[in-house]
Amino acid sequence: MTPMAAIAGARLAGETTPGRLVLLDLPLFRYGALAMGVGELFGDKMKSAPDRTVFLGLLARVMSAGIAGAALAPRGREKVGAALAIGTAVPLAYVGLAGRKRAMSKIGQTKSGLIEDALIVAAGAAVVAWAVRGRR
Repeated sequence: MTPMAAIAGARLAGETTPGRLVLLDLPLFRYGALAMGVGELFGDKMKSAPDRTVFLGLLARVMSAGIAGAALAPRGREKVGAALAIGTAVPLAYVGLAGRKRAMSKIGQTKSGLIEDALIVAAGAAVVAWAVRGRR
């Protein structure tokens, strides 16, 4: 949910994306995307949280990454942007899970989760900021 939440945050700050996300133009969906992003950050800390590589987790990742990749791609390159985002998100789910498991064994679930979240939120914000730069 981080990609959609990052784009929603940029929209709330008055930024626009190269591609249109019509639903994020509606306040209900804009705030909903932010709430889902925050919810994911908290839910990820629960011991009962499933691995990100289960089918539904990967499906959500593919959909979120694809939509965000298309929205952040230059006009006319939306399919390439979606494919690039999906092609990055899926392998990173496995890499991230392996890294998180190693970190959990050393520093625990909560600390490793907070560090991972900080890195992901910063990376998401940086990608969105790069994509929307100079669009005002």
